[in-house]
Amino acid sequence: MVFASPVIFLQVWRFVSPGLYRHEKRVLIPFTLVSTLCFLAGAAFGYFVVFPPAFQFLLGYTSDFLEPMPAVDEYFSLALRLFFAFGLIFELPVLMVFLGRIGVVNKPFLTKNRKYAVLIAFIVAAILTPTPDVVNQLLMAGPLVLLYEVSIVAVALFARTTLAGFSPRGDREEEPAADADSHEQE
Repeated sequence: MVFASPVIFLQVWRFVSPGLYRHEKRVLIPFTLVSTLCFLAGAAFGYFVVFPPAFQFLLGYTSDFLEPMPAVDEYFSLALRLFFAFGLIFELPVLMVFLGRIGVVNKPFLTKNRKYAVLIAFIVAAILTPTPDVVNQLLMAGPLVLLYEVSIVAVALFARTTLAGFSPRGDREEEPAADADSHEQE
């Protein structure tokens, strides 16, 4: 699944792209490339950084009477859960840029709601970590908060400046007639 992620993202894009205009389709290659890189970076982070302490935590339940004997399926189950959890978490900047491009979020909105994002990051980390220890929760919440900050910068660079067709004053902006004609021609 990890190695198939470029094909999966491409297929998702091909499913969505027939409903898009030509200028919206120009993001096919960057979307696929960035999504794949983010997913693979998250999976690698989960396996190389988070997996060793999580596995050590599970092996820590030893005593004179208990000897840990993890089965191969338990090992792979833990590794795959971390792969996918961190792969999806590292997609946060891509999701935020997408939401920014369609006008749902912008930099001031994300900056203003930073404290809620930190709280949600720790809640998500508490839910998604396979082991109930603080170290693994911090290893998940830390990248989430960092990725949120990266998302703010990415939205500022690549997204619109207004929210959902509203002007900065708050009144509804009218779409120019020339743009409406160009949309009909495409």
